[in-house]
Amino acid sequence: MDEMEKAAAGLLYDANHDPGLVEKRRAAKRLLFELNGLHPDEEMRRHVLFRRLLGRTGEAFTFDGAFHCDYGFNIEIGENFYANVNLVILDGAKVTIGRNCFIAPNVGIYTAGHPLDAEQRAMGLEYARPVTIGDDVWIGAGVSILPGATIGAGSVIAAGSVVRGDVPPNVICAGNPARVIREITESDRARYR
Repeated sequence: MDEMEKAAAGLLYDANHDPGLVEKRRAAKRLLFELNGLHPDEEMRRHVLFRRLLGRTGEAFTFDGAFHCDYGFNIEIGENFYANVNLVILDGAKVTIGRNCFIAPNVGIYTAGHPLDAEQRAMGLEYARPVTIGDDVWIGAGVSILPGATIGAGSVIAAGSVVRGDVPPNVICAGNPARVIREITESDRARYR
């Protein structure tokens, strides 16, 4: 089992010294360097590069400003995806984001974690757990989504929250750690009319 297979299986793997993984990250960094340096009017070129970088995209998607990731190929985004500035996705494991998702500025989605044992950390070992975000989710500014988190369709994650574990569909979730505040109801649809 190579290091990428270990990562996909949720086992400890050597992300820092394995030549294959190091080169995969370098390849992503090369694309990101070009992407993050493009003029805003070069939208077509941005789309071409994002399609080369990411594992899957919809037809319509927007990344405003800088974006950073580890590998890119582990990231799948659905149709009508929108990310504001400074999105960071550490994608040692699969990150799946549904359609019609909005991500506010300064959000971090992290699949990577490190052992509690200092000796294992010093060896450069880490683990990765997939993150899944359902359709029609809004992630507020400054949110951190931790390894293994799942966010149900239609939910809203309030600014500054730290998400771990599972968030059910159609709820407002807030805090550190994030917890369900309330369900999103029909009255929320009428709120802005």
